[in-house]
Amino acid sequence: MNISVIGTGYVGSVSGACLADFGNSIICVDKDASKIEALKNGIIPIFEPGLDEVVDRNVRGGRLRFSTDLAEAVRNSDAVFIAVGTPPAEDGAADLRYVEEVAREIGRNIGHYTVVVDKSTVPIGTGRKVAGWIREELFLRGGNVAKTPFDVVSNPEFLREGTAIYDFTHPDRVVIGADSEKARAIMKEVYRPLYLNETPYIETGLESAEMIKYASNAFLAMKITFINEVANLCEKCGADVRDVAKAIGRDGRIGGKFLHPGPGYGGSCFPKDTAAMVQIARAYGETLSLIETTIAANERQKARMVDKITVELEKKGRVTGKTIAVLGLAFKQNTDDMRESPSIPICEGLAAKGIHLRAFDPEAMREAEWRLASIKDRLVFCTDEYAAATGADAVVLITPWNQFRNLDLAQLKAVMGGIDETPCFFDLRNIYKRATVENAGFAYFGVGT
Repeated sequence: MNISVIGTGYVGSVSGACLADFGNSIICVDKDASKIEALKNGIIPIFEPGLDEVVDRNVRGGRLRFSTDLAEAVRNSDAVFIAVGTPPAEDGAADLRYVEEVAREIGRNIGHYTVVVDKSTVPIGTGRKVAGWIREELFLRGGNVAKTPFDVVSNPEFLREGTAIYDFTHPDRVVIGADSEKARAIMKEVYRPLYLNETPYIETGLESAEMIKYASNAFLAMKITFINEVANLCEKCGADVRDVAKAIGRDGRIGGKFLHPGPGYGGSCFPKDTAAMVQIARAYGETLSLIETTIAANERQKARMVDKITVELEKKGRVTGKTIAVLGLAFKQNTDDMRESPSIPICEGLAAKGIHLRAFDPEAMREAEWRLASIKDRLVFCTDEYAAATGADAVVLITPWNQFRNLDLAQLKAVMGGIDETPCFFDLRNIYKRATVENAGFAYFGVGT
């Protein structure tokens, strides 16, 4: 099947590459000429494990190509996937300007029956708007809507950064929101390998499919925030949140995923989608109190990490002038994405206390240079975890990269320059056992332990 994917960001590049791997003929389109030129030269704009291999395989196989010509792509496609950004506006609502821009361009160039697929995360009702924008452009150009039929489908993505290739090819479910049996049949053909493998399909209406995406992310965000608040209580009452999370996760009604306490959630989805869902509810005169509380609690959790660190350092003397090694800046491992990463407010908060920072992340260093530009006078970027610890008074582990899970603690302590014989090790992801770190000569501080 001939398919266009409009937008070559995270969702668009992964979707385009994987759909090509399913045997479809894909053209990925972006108005950023430099990005398209880079993709043509095999340079992937994001770090996502395995994506470069999938892109290379399908480019060589002739199933995947890149272009800036949206009009040509639309004219030659059976289905057009809209995968552009929907950044949050000041009030948290999703900004649909790029979706509208693409929809209108489709309307100006569509010439035969086409399935238009909303792959971007969009507010409930956007599918109807997309259809309206396309019809408006058809009318303005003198086209006949009856002779140029199309259907709009909502097909939300559920990709986790760092495991997106696996998630696309082994999904828990495929959601197809459509009003037309013809559109549903075409979508099943698009995802034919998954359909043959008996992947569960959720066939529903446009609005329901749009709601599914927001509701899924909001629930997962609430689950993370719940265990973080339980962890904070565990610290006060002497319980160990790791044991608590393991036990409640064994309950089949709850499950163990996303019950890992830490410094708060971040990334491109949860913060944006929870804020957008709150705004959607307000537009309909409803209050989503659980989600509003989740958002507020997540921000408190990030600030709490700064307090946690500075309180312990204050017990050892003045905080101002101390140096901390920061291990991990991306919002999670296996990505270079720092959008809404807890590392940003944590680093900024520590710098505001007069603390010097030495930071390292395996993939996010380039993005960190501008994300943390406001504290550049107190921040040094280092070449690895041991360089970051050199001369430091304490270590703060924020992102659970695999290489941070088996640190040479003796070497780490040896390069640290503080006069304290038992420097602090703040494990904000509970990677290490307390005894292991303490036996290496550190004072250990986890989250909820």
